[in-house]
Amino acid sequence: MKQERRRFTREFKLNAVELSYLKSNIVELANELGIRPELLYRWRAEFASYRGKSFPGNGKPKMTEEESELARMKKELSEMRMERDILKKAVSIFSKSDGRFTSL
Repeated sequence: MKQERRRFTREFKLNAVELSYLKSNIVELANELGIRPELLYRWRAEFASYRGKSFPGNGKPKMTEEESELARMKKELSEMRMERDILKKAVSIFSKSDGRFTSL
């Protein structure tokens, strides 16, 4: 049978991270909370990296307006590069068969 994926609230994660800094034994704390120690370590690392932006839910990071604009522009740039590469390949294919255009 397929096991349903467990979901944890942001508050639970924040409380677990806070407790992990107070307690010395993370493995015991993880067992008390009913989670794997690796998960608790990952939550601690995410909290250390992002502080207030950590654990946004559904894997979508919270970004400032500038960060979201930068992400949009990076995506657009990668799409443009892909289109350019496709067009370069098409030109080289058609120029070989046509014989009019040669690349020197």
